[in-house]
Amino acid sequence: MRHGSTVKREAFADLDSALAALAARAEAARSTGGLEGVTMLRHFAPGDRVAARVEISTGGWLRSTDAGVDVMGDGRIVPYTGGIRRRELEPLPGESPFDAIRRELGG
Repeated sequence: MRHGSTVKREAFADLDSALAALAARAEAARSTGGLEGVTMLRHFAPGDRVAARVEISTGGWLRSTDAGVDVMGDGRIVPYTGGIRRRELEPLPGESPFDAIRRELGG
């Protein structure tokens, strides 16, 4: 998890535990409030800024699978997959962002 400049790492025995922790950390980050817009060469609205990133990695240097959520400055939770090359996940109807991550990680 990265929230501001703080980075924390944890290990979990199974996917269910990791997903429960991911959801709890994302909701905790969202509850701290949003971000202000900033101007640096151009204007970045709160929804353009990432307030926190919570990620699950299956480990391994070359063959890991990464997925997580970005908690945006406007409070939205955006699921994604991939490490260096992130791809936004689109939750299916009735699915939460966390369900989309479970589906992506094969749970």
